[in-house]
Amino acid sequence: MSTLAIRDLHVSVETKEGPKPILRGVDLTLESGQTHAIMGPNGSGKSTLASALAGHPKYRVTSGTVTLDGEDVLAMSVDERARAGLFLAMQYPVEVPGVSVANFLRTAKTAIDGEAPKLRTWGKEVKEAMGNLRIDTAFSERSVNEGFSGGEKKRHEILQMELFKPQIAILDETDSGLDVDALRIVSEGVNRAKENTDVGVLLITHYTRILRYIKPDFVHVFVDGRIAEEGGPELADRLEEEGYDKYVGKAAPAAV
Repeated sequence: MSTLAIRDLHVSVETKEGPKPILRGVDLTLESGQTHAIMGPNGSGKSTLASALAGHPKYRVTSGTVTLDGEDVLAMSVDERARAGLFLAMQYPVEVPGVSVANFLRTAKTAIDGEAPKLRTWGKEVKEAMGNLRIDTAFSERSVNEGFSGGEKKRHEILQMELFKPQIAILDETDSGLDVDALRIVSEGVNRAKENTDVGVLLITHYTRILRYIKPDFVHVFVDGRIAEEGGPELADRLEEEGYDKYVGKAAPAAV
């Protein structure tokens, strides 16, 4: 049982004009097996939260705490956060020319676990996971994300999630750019990982369509770098009908 605890988190980003506050006091607790959906309009700070939790150097935590099972996440390097059990599925997965998918996956798994996976069982596990996500095994020999479609990049992110078995997975707009079939396949991968490992999921999205496949336990409305309202799955249904206007009108938007 793992717990990610975010307390009064404030984050700024460096701009040409100097530091700009983005997150303005975020409080959230996520436990193993739970799915929390973070929803909100563009520029509300959702992706800033994901990047700050992962340790992106562009984002500076000015106050507040983040702990994973009582350990100070903010004191950890990016690789230490991964080994501790944090995983980020990126909104815009980057291309890594010259590094094959097969080498990347095994190297990353070795770094996270502290030992190399056994070749025979690892190969079988990778092949099965790729099959479940409708990823052609020929992709193993291609450079990471190079020439991949948007849907292929997102499926590759969920492939990593399934293989690395994190304690907490942060999915930053995993649904963006996906057609209906790819959305279903990606969602099935997330649900499969939850069933197999009891991972806690922080799902960042603009839209409710992915929540038809991945059922949230809690929904948080994010506006101007803060959580403006919290509730259960019914809150997402209300957002689909009413939108974010009632929240945005109360505060000036923050930039991501």
